[in-house]
Amino acid sequence: MEYGLNDIVEMKKEHPCHKSTEWKIIRMGADIRIKCLGCGASVLMPRQKFEKKLKKVIRHEEE
Repeated sequence: MEYGLNDIVEMKKEHPCHKSTEWKIIRMGADIRIKCLGCGASVLMPRQKFEKKLKKVIRHEEE
């Protein structure tokens, strides 16, 4: 699945804040940092774990 920096993605499980299932990718590398669009919390996880939990890309950010 194609994804990039600043893309909005949907994960398989919602964040514990229950405000949103949508996340924004804010850092990419060996690890990926995503930010909850509901409460603003950010989570850092290994790329492999991120790809396993990713459901779909909602919106690609055009450059």
